[in-house]
Amino acid sequence: MMSRYAVTNPATGQVEESFETFTDEQVAAAVDAADDAYRTWGRTTTIEQRAALMRKAVAAYRDQQQELATIINHEMGKTMDEALVEVEFSAEILEYYADHAAEFLADEPIKRAAAGTAFIRHLPIGPLVGVMPWNYPYYQVARFAGPNLMLGNTIILKHASLCPKSSAAMERIFLEAGFPKGAFVNVYATNEQIAKVIADPRVRGVSLTGSERAGKAIAQEAGAALKKVVCELGGNDAFIIMSTDDLDAAVEAGANARYENSGQICNGAKRFIIIDSLYDEFLKRFIKVSKERKLAPLCSASAADGLATQVQAAIDDGAKVVLGGTEHDGAYYPATILTDIPEGSAARRTEFFGPVAQFYRVSGEDEAIAVANDSPYGLGSYVFTTDSEQGLRFADRLESGMTYINESGADSAELPFGGVKNSGFGREMGPLGIREFANYKLVTEAAR
Repeated sequence: MMSRYAVTNPATGQVEESFETFTDEQVAAAVDAADDAYRTWGRTTTIEQRAALMRKAVAAYRDQQQELATIINHEMGKTMDEALVEVEFSAEILEYYADHAAEFLADEPIKRAAAGTAFIRHLPIGPLVGVMPWNYPYYQVARFAGPNLMLGNTIILKHASLCPKSSAAMERIFLEAGFPKGAFVNVYATNEQIAKVIADPRVRGVSLTGSERAGKAIAQEAGAALKKVVCELGGNDAFIIMSTDDLDAAVEAGANARYENSGQICNGAKRFIIIDSLYDEFLKRFIKVSKERKLAPLCSASAADGLATQVQAAIDDGAKVVLGGTEHDGAYYPATILTDIPEGSAARRTEFFGPVAQFYRVSGEDEAIAVANDSPYGLGSYVFTTDSEQGLRFADRLESGMTYINESGADSAELPFGGVKNSGFGREMGPLGIREFANYKLVTEAAR
């Protein structure tokens, strides 16, 4: 069987290493191991014991930071600077749950109407499947695996086919840290094999980060098997400028939010909605900053081709290109800015997963809200304003799971992450992330 899993360096287009897809027997053995680890380890160890193992994994991430960063630089093209930051952020997430799991999973007493006592205890539910994306190979896995390993669930990782080496590295790190075989198991599986794993009665939940199309497929499979599912899908985040005391800083924040990871980020700023009085100057400065950005390649030449097709469709609908366009060199795609996108154009409601920014001029608050909410997605949103009350009004009215006021790049281990509408459901990170796959076990005792 030809391998579906390979390290194909997007900077060169060369296949550097291939990994064989698992046989059905290997996948079945992985599920067996995850179930055994759950029953013999997840249900018998204390939070403190699991935290001790997690801290060893954290130390390994930091000790091996350069090696881990180099792996994803070759797998999906991320710059070394961004790759090093991702490895450290992943370690911070794992450390956060090692430090706070006991607090988040503490029993919650309930005041009963009748005599006696009652409380909610948070218990693990069993093996979980994680279907993870290529754009943040370590970070996406950390925010799923970290809290669930601390809870006592076990992890079956089906990573993107672009990321076979990073997924194997993570499995090795957790094993070397002392987690038992099966607590974190990597599988090079096909979609069909994963569908069978999801249907296995021993598997109790699925977490997917990926496209809207993948989310629909996984949610259907999980629903048919009556399994809990968390989906973190696409985004078309609005970056709204109403007023600012520092236009250059706002432009820089917007550029960072658009061009991080060469624009391959679900909650990146994609639609810039600018008040009329600031539009021309903001756009002028944004173009200048965009020209100065040195972008890494997209994850593949085919991804760049797909992005060019989307941009051409917007142009065909009447959008104006003020920077960049459809010309690209292999996986390298230039910073591109579209303006004057007509109402009715599919581009207004489509996610561009790359360094393409859309610009909209608005007359006031109500129009900005209307443009921002005219999207099937609802992941994040950004609002820049000197009026604090206005910022909170936007937060209430924007149809998104997250609103960042006067800042970008604010993701942090303690802040819950997730969206609404077609951006998915469920939350990762923060105190909410560790409870998505928990059994909220009610325990009562009658008065004596």
